[in-house]
This record gives sequence, C-alpha cells and structure tokens, in this order.
Amino acid sequence: MVVISSRFANSLTVLPDSSMMINLNSNSTASSSLPYVGSRIRVNFKPVTVRTLSSDTRSGCGNVRCEARSESDSQSVSNSSSISALELLKTFAAERYTKEKSGIMVVGLSFHTAPVEIREKLSIPEADLPQAISELCALNHIEEAAVLSTCNRMEIYAVALSQHRGVKEITEWMSKVSGVPVSDIRRHQFMLYEKEATKHLFEVSAGLDSLVLGEGQILSQVKHVVKVGQGVPGFDRKISGLFKHAITVGKRARTETNISSGSVSVSSAVVELAQMKIPENSYASVRVLVVGAGKMGKLVIKHLIAKGCKNMVVVNRSEDRVYAIREEFKDVEIVYQPFSELMSCASNADVVFTCTASETLLFSKDQVQTLSKAPTQRLFIDISVPRNVESCISDLETARVYNVDDLKEVVEANKKDRLRKAEEAQLIISDEVREFESWKDSLETVPTIKKLRAYAERIRASEMEKCLAKMGGDISKKHQKAIHELSKGIVNKLLHGPMQHLRCDETEGRSLNEIIENMHTLNRIFGLEMEISILEEKIRSKMEKSQV
Repeated sequence: MVVISSRFANSLTVLPDSSMMINLNSNSTASSSLPYVGSRIRVNFKPVTVRTLSSDTRSGCGNVRCEARSESDSQSVSNSSSISALELLKTFAAERYTKEKSGIMVVGLSFHTAPVEIREKLSIPEADLPQAISELCALNHIEEAAVLSTCNRMEIYAVALSQHRGVKEITEWMSKVSGVPVSDIRRHQFMLYEKEATKHLFEVSAGLDSLVLGEGQILSQVKHVVKVGQGVPGFDRKISGLFKHAITVGKRARTETNISSGSVSVSSAVVELAQMKIPENSYASVRVLVVGAGKMGKLVIKHLIAKGCKNMVVVNRSEDRVYAIREEFKDVEIVYQPFSELMSCASNADVVFTCTASETLLFSKDQVQTLSKAPTQRLFIDISVPRNVESCISDLETARVYNVDDLKEVVEANKKDRLRKAEEAQLIISDEVREFESWKDSLETVPTIKKLRAYAERIRASEMEKCLAKMGGDISKKHQKAIHELSKGIVNKLLHGPMQHLRCDETEGRSLNEIIENMHTLNRIFGLEMEISILEEKIRSKMEKSQV
C-alpha cells in the first residue's frame, strides 16, 4: 500500500484505464532523492479494503493498492527500482507525523450553531468533568483537554497530536457519551485551531461570545474549569495556561471597558423577558414560583427582587439554601416548599422559573394540562440545560414556554453601547492572544535546552572520567572536586551563549521566529534530533496502551 502526500505531488489525474497519473514536485525539499523527480508516475490501483496507517483524503489517494512505473519509460521498470520508489513514497508519507507539531484546538457547539435540543444532550454534569478530561486524554491523538459545559455552549479544548485525527476522535467521543449521532454533531459543531482557538476562549471569557454581551457568569464558569481541572491528569501545562490566561483576559476586559455595566446576565435577562410578557409589565400583582435555589436560582431571585417582586414561592430539595436566601433578603416574603409540592405550587403560580440541575423533565405537557387555570396564560421560563420543561407545552392555550434561546429579544436593548465596548475589548484580546501565543511557542525550545544540556553533560562526564583514569588512583578528593568544578564551569560558560539565544528575553530584543530558528540550528549542529519524532513516539505509546 502507498500513501502519497500532496506535499510531493502537484497534480493527481485518474485515467480511463483505472490508473492514476502523479506529477511529482521538482521543488520539494525531499525530491532530490526520488528517482522520478520532474517526471510522471503512473499508479495502477484497485479499490480494496486495506489497513491504512495514515489516510490523507486531500492527496486523492486513499485506500489503494499501487504499483509505480514511469510514463517516460514504456517498458516496466525493474522490480528493484519499483520497490525503491515505493519505499521512498512510504517514507514521505510517514514524514507527516515527524513534520507535524501538537497544537491547541477547540471543538464544540454553542447557541450560535446548535439549538438547545442538541446542546442539552451534550451537556456534561459538573461531577463528571474530571472523568471527561481523563477519557479525552486516553484517546490516541489527544494529549491535554478541558471541557467548558454551560447552558449556552459545550466546548472541548484540547492539545492534539494530529489536527484532523483529534477532531475525529473528539467528535466520536461526544457522540458516544451523549447518544447524538456523529452526523448530527458535525452538522452543528465548529472547530478552531491554534491562534483562532485561543482568541475564541478569550472572547468567551470576556463575555463577547455570550448571548448576553458582557455577562459576568461565563467568567465564573471559566474559573470553574480551572478549579475542576487542578490535579486531573491531562489538564496540563498548555491547556491550564490557556484557561488561566483567559481568566486574566476576562477580568481585564471588564475592568478597562466596563462592558458589564449596562448589560445583563442570563439570570437577569430571563427576569426581564418574563416582565415583558406579564400584565402591566409588573411583578407587583403576579404569583411567582422559582424552582431551584442553587447558584442560578439565587441570581433569579435576586433580580426578581430588583424588579419589584416582593413575594414568591421557592421549591427546592432542601430548605437550607432557601433559608440562607431568606436571611439575605429579609424584606421579601420567600416561602419554601419541598419538591413533593411542585405541582401544587405550579397550579397557584402565574410565572414559573425553572433553574435546576435535574436531568429529567419537571413539567410535561400532560402534567401542565391538569393544573388549575391561571388568570392569564401561565408562563414557564426554563433556563435549565438539560431543559426542565417540555417545549410542546406551548401548544396549549393556557401556557407558554420560554428557554435560553428566547433571550435574544431582551439582548437587543442597549446593543449599540455594548458593541462599542466590545470593540474596545477586542483590542485587549488581540494583545493578550499575541502574548499567550508567544509563551506557548517558546515552550518548543524547552526540549532542545534539556537535550543540549544532557549532550554536554555526557561529554563532560566522559572526558573527566578519562582524565581521572590517566592521573591514577592516588588523586585526592580535593583535587577531584577541583577538576569536577573546572569541567562544569567550562561547560556552563560554553552553553551560556546558545542557551541565551533559546530563551524569550524581551531585554535582548529577539523575536520568536529568531528563537525558533536558533533552536533548529542547534538541533542540526549538535545532532539533537531524535530518529523518531516526539509526536510519533507519544502516539505510538498511546496506541499501545489502548490495545492493552
């Protein structure tokens, strides 16, 4: 089997006789060793099912069994030449890994790309996040990972050893844990790589990608990713550094642009949405039920009070949280009811806010039909993901359901002011992206620094051992120590210059490109390159572990 990389062929043509004509690049860096450079190779093939180590669909030569011959030579090339050409082509394809470097990517779905019906199936409970990281990092081409799962998005950030294989494995994992077919996920997912992935997370943390521009809750959720990831294998240097930097960006954007002032959170937006729908746009005369007293439930209660709601019923599994909220807002009548009284409380409510972590429906169409009739159409405001209220309840004349995807009506208010602030925040994000990318790229020199030091130390130790052997066994420990320190001092002084040129030091005025170039130069001069690339070694190790 031969896989031909598009780096070495500038055109592929399928001929009428079921063969393929390949024009080889004459300007390829590796083409000087190919016997047929500048000519054309005819490849006869049969579509068969074969085992493929790396399939490159972009090259146009997927699963094919091939034999090569030069069109300029009408007779068959010798078996030895043919084998030589095939081996070279295999080598070129194998270089795909050795030339590829690991990179950051994000694969996900958000309210921009997917409806809540899809997002709720993909959401991951908080308690399962460490396990999700571990499972993702067990995939063959995923080295590090983090999961950002909220009511508006489900995004997986990863350091992938191979870009397209990483996307494939993450998508299949998402399908496996959610039960959503891969085809449906692909229809709604988005993918960003390297700098664009970094920029996206910074925008998310700053509230620029939120349904409610500038809302503050998302920054808390990004912070929570870091908190959950601490100590979990796979939440390592690059991904951890990315999320910690995103927290800095989120804080800076809000401090320097005041993008949060005048804007609203998701919790305040749903309270405003309900206010727009109730009689006289006032909470003074409506009966309010809040289901759930967790973080989101408390925020909803807080914004209801700010909008003039003076009494409400709160249904929760335990009374402790409701009691704490009641102590905080003593001027408001907050009545606690257990979950066993949920339907009874709903019958006596005009507006029902649901904000729980329940993975099952709390209100179905059949249940709502049995509720006593409200003076006006009963409103269900559902901000839970997965949803707590069945959407088809809106088919009833007596009730209407709104969820997080319906908040756009509220968000339009004061849009111009928030967009101006968002433009200011984008300038901050651009600066921070450059800073993070420089830090990330500088990590590439770390293996070279370690290898160069190890290389020098091996030589020093070997030469010192030879020196001591020649001097005989009666040399004192004091003299041995002096010789040892002398050899270490010589090595350190010789390495000082090369090491300085591998480090990012703003005072030296070296660009990142210059540092990377210095790294490659030192690798060549001292022969520090490994026979097998670090990426290929990691992939091989992962695949071996997965087969155990």
